[in-house]
Amino acid sequence: MGKRWLHNFMRDVSYALRTLRKSLGYATTVVLTLTIGIGATATVFTWIHNVLTSPLPGVPRSDRVVTIETVTPSGEMIDNSYADYRDYRDNSKLLRGVLAFKEQPLSMGVGQDAEMVWSLMVTGNYFETLHLQPAAGRFFAEDDQVDVPDGRPLVVLGHEFWRRRFAGSTSIVGQAVHLNKLVFTVIGVAPERFNGTIGGLRFDVYVPITMTTRLTGGSAQWSEDRGWRGLYLMARLSDGVTLEQGRAEISSIAVSLAERYPEESRGHSATLLPLAEATRGAQAVLRTPLRILMAATVVVLLIACANVANLQLARGVGRRREIAMRYALGGSPWRIRAMLLTESLVLALVSSALALVFSAQTSGFLNLLFPVQYLPLFLALDTNWFVVLFTVLLGVLTAVLTGMAPASRLDKQLNTALLSRGRSSGADVGSRRMRNVLVVSEVALAMVELVCAGMLYRSFVNAKRAYLGFEPKGVLIAGLNLAAGGYDREQGLSYLERLRERVLTLPTVEAVAYAEDVPLGFDGGSWGEISVEGYVPRSGENMKVYRNLVTPGYLGLMRIPLLAGRDFSPQDTAQEPLVLIINEAFAERFFHGRNPLYRKVHGWGRELTVIGVAANSKYISLREPARPYMYLALGQLFRASTGVALHVRTSADVQAITSPVRAEIRSLDPTPLSLLILLVDYMSSACAAEKTATLVLLALGAVALTLAVLGLFSVTAYGVAQRTPEIGIRMALGAEPQEILRMILLEGLNLTLVGVTVGLVASLAIGQTLRGLLYGLLPVDYTSLFGAGVLMFVATLLSCAVPARRAARVDPMVALRNE
Repeated sequence: MGKRWLHNFMRDVSYALRTLRKSLGYATTVVLTLTIGIGATATVFTWIHNVLTSPLPGVPRSDRVVTIETVTPSGEMIDNSYADYRDYRDNSKLLRGVLAFKEQPLSMGVGQDAEMVWSLMVTGNYFETLHLQPAAGRFFAEDDQVDVPDGRPLVVLGHEFWRRRFAGSTSIVGQAVHLNKLVFTVIGVAPERFNGTIGGLRFDVYVPITMTTRLTGGSAQWSEDRGWRGLYLMARLSDGVTLEQGRAEISSIAVSLAERYPEESRGHSATLLPLAEATRGAQAVLRTPLRILMAATVVVLLIACANVANLQLARGVGRRREIAMRYALGGSPWRIRAMLLTESLVLALVSSALALVFSAQTSGFLNLLFPVQYLPLFLALDTNWFVVLFTVLLGVLTAVLTGMAPASRLDKQLNTALLSRGRSSGADVGSRRMRNVLVVSEVALAMVELVCAGMLYRSFVNAKRAYLGFEPKGVLIAGLNLAAGGYDREQGLSYLERLRERVLTLPTVEAVAYAEDVPLGFDGGSWGEISVEGYVPRSGENMKVYRNLVTPGYLGLMRIPLLAGRDFSPQDTAQEPLVLIINEAFAERFFHGRNPLYRKVHGWGRELTVIGVAANSKYISLREPARPYMYLALGQLFRASTGVALHVRTSADVQAITSPVRAEIRSLDPTPLSLLILLVDYMSSACAAEKTATLVLLALGAVALTLAVLGLFSVTAYGVAQRTPEIGIRMALGAEPQEILRMILLEGLNLTLVGVTVGLVASLAIGQTLRGLLYGLLPVDYTSLFGAGVLMFVATLLSCAVPARRAARVDPMVALRNE
């Protein structure tokens, strides 16, 4: 039985290839159409697989790796302390290992040869818990004592960095390198595909997290301070342990910690999240856009399938006598159906092969959509066996979908084909109805695609024009990492002041200031938990408030209005009482109309006095409502570990001062510079998700419109060819060419009207799924609905115009004579 089935299948494949070779135009059209649909779907699936499903390339059994998130009483997820890490590591019975890490820019080399590298500062069990094997050398071992404060200065190189900086030579193992002017010994190289444990970033080196104080100049007590929450935690579930079991254990440990340390952890809990739901990295930024784009590519694929099904229906009508003859000679209906489906399968598999090539060439496009940033952005977008299997299965599914339409018409073709010589048999009428249904489906699906693309485009434009509360145009920022230069506090402040004075003398420079954080970037900003004099928090109220360390003149440079009080001054030094400036939202929430000036705020174990009130602006996200925010004096709280950004406002072209500013920085010390970029370019990360979804969805919308138009054109043109005798009779009886033209156009417009109506209804429902990506726009956007409808009707007129004109030029005598 199996051999017979295989023999029949191979015979059908051979026949399909011979038949398609005789119809190259048809075969080429079908293959190109399906390649577009399958290829687009495979590309987005590649993105989803690499970003969400498997965000840690090179890590064995990465599906067992989870993140540990601390949860505040308000439900917000925050980072963890080193003390938390120790408690989870030592008390968990269901986790095979708990690791901690944080990113940190470092300087490798000395003098003019120094370059900025990105490191992951990791715990000693980092590579062991991830089940990684070194490409060269070894990883951290227990004897290295890397988990004790100021342990051995050892470093593991990232694979790509090792190849770029050291030409992939294994002789570097055992050699010394300088990191932030400290000597480290290279002990190994990470495996090739491994880029680190923050999705979307690729790290150059891995160093012990216990070297934090020596490398960054931070507090020596950071590892004991439960209020210092700068670490990301991951864990590997033990074999047989479910996510829910591990989550219950971690939550229980967190509750115990909150009871033991109420000052730092009151009300805090913890949870485990799969990597796809991580709160940081590419997963957090691209999760919603990728899911929307996957749905959009499925729509394009369905349109492509409808188009191909229409072509196969038309071809089936031409082959009905051949099919009926096969039946008359003993062929069973199921064998004839198998023959038709095999032809569809051959076309779909050829299209799948081409789609894999298309996907391999376009999958890297996602990296190009990321904004310029100081972070080491990189997405490993591999077309692996899982993607190949998905694409092949998609091809098989496509073959079934496209082959169902002609196969479903087989019985009527068998009953009428031998008895009918005309072109308007009952079978043909049924096929025409099915083709019309498919065209309506194409138009409806294309409408949904166009409406969604229009809404995202309008949202993106709104986001670009949003009122920010500050003026980013004309501002250049330079990221400075003074810890990389080996500066202490006083040396760092002296360097910053000298650099400010030198940059201020450059032509066209209007103002110069420093800030620790830059608004609307990828890093999310800095925050702290506070208490406010005279304010009693509600039970479980989140007292986490974002803040920034800035120098005098920062508010003026950013053109943020100071509404009350004074700005910081050079006299606000570490020897003076700590002061802060709050924004309007802070004053409204915590002072309820009372004068906030000279009120006290407690945070970081210190008391600060309010000296000014600034206008609200955007800090973390374009969508954020007005949120409480604090500005603190950089000169009072600066440490060598504080990364700062030089802000330079110019009255001329900001690009023109880029080189002079870089020259001034390098003339003082080439080590600290980590980034030099226009503020408007840096802020583009605030729209990264919208930009990605908008550009790809616009491209998919254009493809969907093109396929729908081609489908309508093919149905109209084929209908005209089939109805040539009817048109000839109409014209012989006195019908004018204009009437024939109007008749064909109206038929096309009627199909479009039904499709547009269905598409509009579907768009009203689907628009709700875009709510999270829309800015300044309701889920029901009538401008996008109207624009998509008009575009579809215009496209309909253009697609029907050529066959309609051809119908109007039919010679009735020639048509009737041929009939």
